Amino acid sequence: MALVTFKDLVIDVEDPAAAAGRWGRWLHLAGEIDEEGAVLRGEHPGQTVWLNPAPLKRVKNRVHLDLVARDLEPFADQIRITEPGEFSWTSFSDPEGHEFCVFQGGERPDGLKDVVVDSVDHRVIGAWWADVFGATLGSDDEYSWVDDIPGSPTESFDFVNVPEPKTVKNRVHWDVALAGEATVDDLVARGATVLLPPGDDRGWTVMADPEGNEFCVFDA
Repeated sequence: MALVTFKDLVIDVEDPAAAAGRWGRWLHLAGEIDEEGAVLRGEHPGQTVWLNPAPLKRVKNRVHLDLVARDLEPFADQIRITEPGEFSWTSFSDPEGHEFCVFQGGERPDGLKDVVVDSVDHRVIGAWWADVFGATLGSDDEYSWVDDIPGSPTESFDFVNVPEPKTVKNRVHWDVALAGEATVDDLVARGATVLLPPGDDRGWTVMADPEGNEFCVFDA
């Protein structure tokens, strides 16, 4: 039984206004800016991306976004990490150091394609998220993918093994909403950890999955 549905994405950034400009263009979403940060919105609630102010990025992101674009022109002023044709995607870094990958062409509309997560054991953590989302799991030797996530605008969540350990809070995370009669205790019973319970003006629970990836849980 699914415990949660996808709600939205959150990216920690140094300059929310500047980040809203570039990520809004790349994701084809409209930006709203206020004194607390920025938010990008599309036609559907699941397309929402919150851009929260945060200190300087210091390490490689363990969670990054894959995008789809007709060509690479919108990214010409970004730092290119790989060369076109080197892989089936081209990797870039934005001015704040956020890594992302761009896939060209295909039938999917331009914008967000996948959420990619560095992992210790991609099969185990991929199966965990497929279970709590009630989604479809696929796997091979290189990575695991979770498709058909309720509420998600992505093609998939991809989990890929990396040798380096997680050392800091992820600068990209996702929010979820409890499904049906599910509770935070149900997530704990499946192996999640409560990092911060609701309190003050915070109406959500901050949790971590079995590999330490942070996510926020909201009531349905």
